[in-house]
Amino acid sequence: MRWSEAFISTLKEAPEQAESASHKLMLRSGLIRMLISGVYSYLPLGFKVLRNIENIIRDEMDNSGAQELLLPGLQPVDLWLRSGRDDLMGQTMIRFEDRRGRKICLGPTHEEVITEVVRNQVRSYKQLPFILYQIQTKYRDEIRPRFGVIRSCEFIMKDAYSFDIDKEGLDKNYKKMFEAYKNIFSRCGLSFLTTEADSGVMGGDESNEFMIPAESGEDRVVHCPNCDFTKIKGENLLHCPNCKKKLEEKTVIEVGHIFKLGTKYSESLGASFAAGNGELKPIVMGCYGIGVSRLIAAIIEQNHDQSGIIWPKEVSPYDLLISPLNVSNIEVKEAAEKLYNGLSLKFKVLLDDRDERPGAKLKDADLIGIPLRVIIGEKNLKEKKVELSRRGQDVELIDADKIIEIIKAKA
Repeated sequence: MRWSEAFISTLKEAPEQAESASHKLMLRSGLIRMLISGVYSYLPLGFKVLRNIENIIRDEMDNSGAQELLLPGLQPVDLWLRSGRDDLMGQTMIRFEDRRGRKICLGPTHEEVITEVVRNQVRSYKQLPFILYQIQTKYRDEIRPRFGVIRSCEFIMKDAYSFDIDKEGLDKNYKKMFEAYKNIFSRCGLSFLTTEADSGVMGGDESNEFMIPAESGEDRVVHCPNCDFTKIKGENLLHCPNCKKKLEEKTVIEVGHIFKLGTKYSESLGASFAAGNGELKPIVMGCYGIGVSRLIAAIIEQNHDQSGIIWPKEVSPYDLLISPLNVSNIEVKEAAEKLYNGLSLKFKVLLDDRDERPGAKLKDADLIGIPLRVIIGEKNLKEKKVELSRRGQDVELIDADKIIEIIKAKA
């Protein structure tokens, strides 16, 4: 992609309403734009990152044996009345009445809907176990949207649901999802913590949160760097009960939450199966959520400096940025075009072919944070050299005729 043809609009300063580092950088780098408070449009750079994160999630979920589907965003309020969660959601749920007089809500989550789908399909223990998942938009009327996409009214989630005949089967799938989540967050370039958590309005017997330490985090935990013990702050713990080391307090962002639901939803909504002896039993369920759009902000919180974003390789919108500093110079322009054409078939390459001041181009390059960068300047090119660097690291002078071969080895 040529920058001159791309829909990339950077800002020198962040808007006043931006609070966190990730919110400021997402706006400045042209990843998102706010429509109204808590509602954002994803521009091409942001959408590329979003798709890369979704691809990582799909890869790990599919490898775990989970199957993808897509559930409706419109849900009958009656389902929520039957599950008993209507009052618990309160005004957070966005509700309306359609022209037929049906009471409808915009789905804040999908436990009720997926249980209804399975209730109508599963009859026998022979059809179990399985895990279903989707990546879909959720809607919640947040009292106070904050930090850009970290707490918004419209957001993208990956929600998965496991269905088993007994608790032992649930335990097995729970562990499977736990490992898949660790793989997902590691591939996204995140340093994360896990802890036991309160199940809240989701219900169930047991849950675990996945959290990333970040200055803009809304939650606080105490953490032991020696044995990795982590607990949501609440109790007055000074030392770790496992190794007696002093605990550190951290602010964190929740990026994932998994729950052992048991039979909470299957009993209230009538999702049962016939066991081997013919007895009807409620299906044993688990649910597993990841805030997909929130992950973009979380990644930036842990991967940035004062100049901009530093994308981890797997989530970056492009693999490589080529910056010819003076496109009016024929030799510089031809060298950039040769490099661009030689790498575009194998890599996602952004060519900054704009006729802008070198300083402005380099600042934009730092801001959008592409991992690998080639800078082509007149002085170095006369000596048959170009600059190669990883975002935030030292620059290397490389022979121009070897640069394609070196990039193929590094990227």
